[in-house]
Amino acid sequence: MREDILLFSEKRICGALLITLMLMAEMLCITQLCAQESQIAIPEDTPVQENEKPTLYLIGDSTIKNGAGDGQDGMWGWGNYFHEYFDESKIKVANHALGGRSSRSFRREGLWEQVRSALKPGDFVIMQFGHNDGGPLDTGRARASLKGTGEETKEVTLEATGEQEVVYTYGWYMRQYIAETKAQGAIPIVCSLVPRNIWDDEGKVCRAADDYGKWAKESAETGGAYFIDLNEIVALKYDLFSGAGELKAKYFVEDHTHTNEAGARLNAASVISGLKTLTDCSLNEMYSPKGDEIEPASVVSDEQNETEMVP
Repeated sequence: MREDILLFSEKRICGALLITLMLMAEMLCITQLCAQESQIAIPEDTPVQENEKPTLYLIGDSTIKNGAGDGQDGMWGWGNYFHEYFDESKIKVANHALGGRSSRSFRREGLWEQVRSALKPGDFVIMQFGHNDGGPLDTGRARASLKGTGEETKEVTLEATGEQEVVYTYGWYMRQYIAETKAQGAIPIVCSLVPRNIWDDEGKVCRAADDYGKWAKESAETGGAYFIDLNEIVALKYDLFSGAGELKAKYFVEDHTHTNEAGARLNAASVISGLKTLTDCSLNEMYSPKGDEIEPASVVSDEQNETEMVP
């Protein structure tokens, strides 16, 4: 009887030891499997991605990018040559301007949303509108904005589609671009529109100081954006010519708005000279050797030089 009890006890002990060994082996396999999965999920040699370089977006009309930007009919926008002034290892220039667009239609057609949705902190947006902001509100291309910078609105029915649209002032649209750029952590820069080849009775190129140039500046100040008085910077260079005929032969094609290659390059360099007056703008740290050669514009006032962008 006693021997039977001892034998039974030995069997129970052996069984318990066997179960323990089996459990230990199973746990070891699970541990090794987890370690393998861990190594697959997070390899020790996974490289850390470098921060993506910023992008400088250009938005506006045909004076920045005409047509497909291929020089059709000899017409070029200043955005075609703007990248030449920047170090491509530090920043990318993306020209999203499109001919015929106004501050209103660039937004309505979804062109701005393509840029806005791609913006990331540290990017820049240079915006220039005004050439196409006049004209009818609801017929034809229906691209006009209301004049000024106020909060006025007008509801219209578009003749082409029958759709209703609330139209705002030029300044309202510009402030929206500024605010939405800043909301993405990007930096807005407003340019007054480049001047047309139209001269006054005093032998000077007509300025936009009483309308779209003025409203662009006011929008930048109200919205807390940088401002470049491109209209005045370029106009001073045009004034050096004897009149519309000589200026056209040098810088324009058939009309008084669209520039040839030489005119587009002049305007691109003028934007850079205006940028260099914005002493606290970090774009000034990203020039190519060609950009470094451009001198700051001398047209701005001390007040403009001291203006900082409001966060």
